[in-house]
Amino acid sequence: MKIISYNVNGIRAAINKEWFAWLQATDADVVCLQEIKATPDQIVDILVLEQLGYKHYWYPAEKKGYSGTAIFSKIEPDHVEYGCGIEEYDREGRVIRADFKDFSVMSTYFPSGSSGDERQLFKYKFLEDFADYIYQLKIKYPKMVISGDYNICHKPIDIHNPKSNANSSGFLPEEREWMENFIKSGFIDTFRHFNTDPHHYTWWSYRAGARVKNLGWRIDYHMVTTALENNLKRATILPEAKHSDHCPILLELSF
Repeated sequence: MKIISYNVNGIRAAINKEWFAWLQATDADVVCLQEIKATPDQIVDILVLEQLGYKHYWYPAEKKGYSGTAIFSKIEPDHVEYGCGIEEYDREGRVIRADFKDFSVMSTYFPSGSSGDERQLFKYKFLEDFADYIYQLKIKYPKMVISGDYNICHKPIDIHNPKSNANSSGFLPEEREWMENFIKSGFIDTFRHFNTDPHHYTWWSYRAGARVKNLGWRIDYHMVTTALENNLKRATILPEAKHSDHCPILLELSF
């Protein structure tokens, strides 16, 4: 079972960079997308998805060209849940979940606080509400994969320059503490489960050649509940895919 998560920073722009050919080559079973910035009716080549064998489920934001999540799956889910039931986040299309026989997969796009204090406060509220939502959900769905763009670097190893970014949204003490508590509540950071080396990132600024220099942040995660630990096979980052300012991340599970 191969699961890919990818903040595509606009699915239409990614498709124009031969994203469908890349998707076919990955042969992923489930694909979680963030920042789709489109509705399915805006995708001219949407039939290509079906030709590749994917059922596709979209949860765009109400605001055009903004945010939104999606799940594409070669296995038809037993159920798809759109949103988390909290209107201010659901308007922005931040959470979609697909339930399968053995586990559930969620694609989630955490808010960024980089645009100013108002959005940072919105982000803090989201973190609090999301944690409460997941803790309750985990009772019903103990085997869960929560994939997506968390917009948080957990530890100094996850960011290229922790000292100069100590006061940057995405690496603030409160955000990092939230991530630590979230993991301790019963989740595994699957990439770090397999790899403890530095210099592995999933997002790079478009400025100053950051990607070429590998001056990045690791803010995209496949988090899994501890109930799935024995099913973990592999987790890696795919930096060679360049359809976005993020790169995709891959998780393999064995059942």
